[in-house]
Amino acid sequence: MPESIPGARAAIERLREHPALPLVPTPTPVHEMARLRTELGGGPRLLIKRDDAIPFAFGGNKVRKLAFVAAQAVADGADALVTTGGIQSNHARVTAAVAATLGMRCVLIANGARQERPTANALLDALLGADVRYVASREERNAAIDNAAAQLAREGRRPFRIPLGASTPLGALGFARAIGEVLEQMPAPDVIVHSSSSGGTQAGLLAGVALHGITTRVIGVSPDDPAASIAGRVRDILQGMGPLLGVDGAALAGARPIEIDGAFIGDGYGLPSDASREAQRLAAQREAIFVDNTYTAKALAGLIAAVRARRIPADATVLFWHTGGQVGIFA
Repeated sequence: MPESIPGARAAIERLREHPALPLVPTPTPVHEMARLRTELGGGPRLLIKRDDAIPFAFGGNKVRKLAFVAAQAVADGADALVTTGGIQSNHARVTAAVAATLGMRCVLIANGARQERPTANALLDALLGADVRYVASREERNAAIDNAAAQLAREGRRPFRIPLGASTPLGALGFARAIGEVLEQMPAPDVIVHSSSSGGTQAGLLAGVALHGITTRVIGVSPDDPAASIAGRVRDILQGMGPLLGVDGAALAGARPIEIDGAFIGDGYGLPSDASREAQRLAAQREAIFVDNTYTAKALAGLIAAVRARRIPADATVLFWHTGGQVGIFA
């Protein structure tokens, strides 16, 4: 294995040994998407990594990140988890499930209006016993997290704050480890395409690629924020991963290009577009795979457009990373 990052071999071993809750029975499946490839008129080989098939709490990429973050909460002696997201947040749903599993209290700060009849992720949050508190905008979330944590502390609890999406250097370790999982299932793909928003998934994938010395491109498709904003978050998380892995954070952040496709946001977060609706329909009708319009359908739309435009070589192997979110279809 080439060592493109000084200390990469030791970092991989450190990554394998890092504490994490056993929430992800690995490996998650990798399937061929031959019928979708035919539908698109040929082109690169298309595979899909099925993190939607993780059994814990309806799965998704947040489970891999929270496995590491929640292990730290346990080590710190926490008895309550506090986090934030939209009303239909996948991250909030998985955080509530982790709290239930650990016997902890869970407070969720949700931006938006309370549903009269909760649906999809909001329904699951309620079933899991989470204390959901609402704010009007994204800008109010951080102050609300601080207030909730302070209230829990006054009640004698030991709250543990989890940032949006568990997209921290610690959470991103889950996807750095996942690259090793993929390499045990198949040769290194030429390209990985996935949905990228809060940045932790893409940072972890890029770190894993760099540490394993492979040349795989990692392309994140934004469902909401401008590409430059997401790229900055990814870079910051990569730099913060360095100390956790015993390598230079700046070297890790600069080892591979941070590629974000911002052309599939449409009208904004959580709003379907013509391209995402088509991607959702093709995935279902050609592969019996379900993707949500908030995240994964937009990422798949980006992949479909790249294949149709021949921006990916025909002899390449592309791995589409299904990051879950299918609960949102029922919102």
